[in-house]
Amino acid sequence: RSFYLISALGQVSYSIPEEMAKGSLVGNIAQDLGLDLKRLKSGKARIYTGDSAEYIELNKERGVLLIKERIDREALCGQTTPCALHFQIILENPMQLYRITVEVTDINDNAPMFSKSEMRFEINEMSLAGARFILERAIDHDVGGNGLQSYSLEPTDNFVLKFQNLPNGNKAVEMVLQTHLDREKKDHISLLLTAFDGVQMSGTMLIHITVLDANDNAPVCSQSVYKASIAENSAKGTVLTTVSASDADQGSNGVVTYSLSSAASATLFDIGQYDVRSFDYEQIKAFADQRFPVPRKSAGRRKPSSQQQRELLYFMTFCKLLFSDMSVTKLKVYHFYVFCSSSDWTHSAAVVQYVSLKSRSAAVPPPSSPYY
Repeated sequence: RSFYLISALGQVSYSIPEEMAKGSLVGNIAQDLGLDLKRLKSGKARIYTGDSAEYIELNKERGVLLIKERIDREALCGQTTPCALHFQIILENPMQLYRITVEVTDINDNAPMFSKSEMRFEINEMSLAGARFILERAIDHDVGGNGLQSYSLEPTDNFVLKFQNLPNGNKAVEMVLQTHLDREKKDHISLLLTAFDGVQMSGTMLIHITVLDANDNAPVCSQSVYKASIAENSAKGTVLTTVSASDADQGSNGVVTYSLSSAASATLFDIGQYDVRSFDYEQIKAFADQRFPVPRKSAGRRKPSSQQQRELLYFMTFCKLLFSDMSVTKLKVYHFYVFCSSSDWTHSAAVVQYVSLKSRSAAVPPPSSPYY
């Protein structure tokens, strides 16, 4: 049985950047180890890497180490730093071993990138400032100063970026709502998220935001005042006037319905296919003394309760229906409401309408305008 004594006589370290071309010089190993070129040849000097791939080769004629295969630091070590190759140079007769370490440094050969080209969000226009939305993080395979450094979000009219530290050392990227959204002004927002590394290589991702509608708009009538004139004993179904309103909200929030005050609607008028009922002046005298409360806000009064505020929304104004019997000198004034309201009754608006009822046998012309 034979025994061999292998002595580790020295250790040499080198540092090279990744991606060096095949055949590039790593170092003069014979000089650095103090070996003669004849010893390298006679000792059959060779590199031993174990099970690892051979990226470095030994040129015994020149006594130097050369790049055998291109080295991709990211493929070799990922995010681990430092990244190094470890191998031995072995010589025979006598058996000698030298440990060699080659550190592979990073170069900025990777730009930050997102796994998605775009993200989409649906955000209600009533969302409060401070609402947070988690964004996709960028990935940069480079490390250190060549790795991911910062983000930008443009435009910044409504959103800004915030960052949260994660246990693994990374940072979560969040988009934070800063200013109120208004779907009626802008129902779609496009943003550009950009990630930068240390030397301003960058990657981008588009962010598409659909602003969802909330019932935050009251119906608006096409006119603030509607005027109409109708003769006494007009037939049922006679069109008195057309009231038109629109709502800037979308979908069911923008559906406008119409209604009259219950007293007027039940007795004389209707909204829809029967706009006017047949009536007689004497028949409606009972309306003469009716008054409908209209909550008002004025200086020096106590602030209205929540219920009163809701009533104020529904009964902000009222319509006046003017009926005149030309056989008498006293002019009767009647009040009724016309409401334009959203489908869920969150918002309402009322219109003012003047209607003069003329007697067919009138001997005196009606006044030029109704009075209050």
